[in-house]
Amino acid sequence: MSSVAVIDYGMGNLHSVAKALEHAGSGETIIVTHDAAKILAADRVVLPGVGAIRDCMHEIRRLGVDEVVREVIKTKPFLGVCVGMQALMGESEENGGIACLDLLPGKVRFFGDNLKNSNGDALKVPHMGWNQVHQVSEHPLWQGIEQDERFYFVHSYYVESAQQSDIAATCTHGVEFSAALHRDNIFAAQFHPEKSQHAGLQLYRNFLNWNGES
Repeated sequence: MSSVAVIDYGMGNLHSVAKALEHAGSGETIIVTHDAAKILAADRVVLPGVGAIRDCMHEIRRLGVDEVVREVIKTKPFLGVCVGMQALMGESEENGGIACLDLLPGKVRFFGDNLKNSNGDALKVPHMGWNQVHQVSEHPLWQGIEQDERFYFVHSYYVESAQQSDIAATCTHGVEFSAALHRDNIFAAQFHPEKSQHAGLQLYRNFLNWNGES
């Protein structure tokens, strides 16, 4: 039976992610850990995250998770969730500017203090709640998930990808942003699958069955 390592660097709803993976799966071993050997031995790896990117990146580097992730993404199916997706980018505007892992080209930007929709109505920041996710490229992780399905978001910063071909889905909250990214064996989502009910569980189920090929 295959195994999944949920990387524990002290930032994120780790056990909610692990429970959702267990619920979506069919007996896979789900491990919550920051132990490099256990992560490298797993068949699939998830990098979750919530909170400020400065704190997340500090812990990622302090625990050596950055080097583990660089090794993992060479061969294993890898899923980044929320701040775990933002951490893959080059840099973030949050906390005055933070260097991230620079594994995918692009920046993480602030929605702004005066965000408005196309009608000129004020929008709240953080972007919190359900919103439509528009798939812009085919991918195995979208199997069984309808176009413009609604997923659950909680974030004040969004990913602006520098590579159009990396964008797997978009969402709009005042601005259009990358709701999901993909490249080779990497998939990352700004939304929280573990909070997104049926569609989120389907995405996790797809990840557990994914061999890392697009």
